[in-house]
Amino acid sequence: MSAPIRIVLGVTGSIAAHKAIDITSQLTRLGHEVHVVLTAEAQRFVTPVPFQTLSRRPVVTGLYDEAEGWQPLHIALADAAHLLVIAPATANCIAKLALGLADDALTCLALALNPQARLVIAPAMNGKMWQHPATQQNVATLKSRQAEFLGPAEGLLSCGYEGIGRLIEVETLVARVAQIAASLS
Repeated sequence: MSAPIRIVLGVTGSIAAHKAIDITSQLTRLGHEVHVVLTAEAQRFVTPVPFQTLSRRPVVTGLYDEAEGWQPLHIALADAAHLLVIAPATANCIAKLALGLADDALTCLALALNPQARLVIAPAMNGKMWQHPATQQNVATLKSRQAEFLGPAEGLLSCGYEGIGRLIEVETLVARVAQIAASLS
C-alpha cells in the first residue's frame, strides 16, 4: 500500500465552516492524512475539537502553535503537504493569497507551500462579494498560479440572498479532492 496523501485543510471564517467538519471526516475515512488549520475567524463558527477528533491530529489555530522539534508547525506542514485545500475560502483569504499576504498560520503556510503541492480553493461568500471585480481579479491571479477553484455554487445564501456564493456540496468537493489525491499517489 502506498503512503497516505497529506492534505492540509484550511478553514476560514464563513458560516460554511461547519461543513469542513464533514470534509475532514470523509477525507480521513478515505485514508488520507488530514491536518486542519483554523483561522481565528473560523473559530467564531467552529471549534478545534471535532476536527482533532475526526482527523486524529492536532489542529493548528495560530501562527505560533508549538511543534515537535525546532521547525515552526506551519512550515513543517507546508513542506510535508501534498495538497492544500481551503474550504470554505472567504473573499478576504482569497485576496491575501493573491497578494502574498501572510498574517496567520493558514496564509503563511500557503505562501511557504511545497512547490509540488496542489492548491484547491472552495469559495463561500456573499454573491456580490464573489462577483466584485477585485475578487474576480484575485481569482484570476490564483488560477494563473495553478490554483484550482471548486465553486462557488448557487442557492440560498446565509445573508438571505439567492444566488452564487455557496460552498459547493461536500460530496462534490471530497470527490474532486480524492481524484486529485489519486493522481498524486
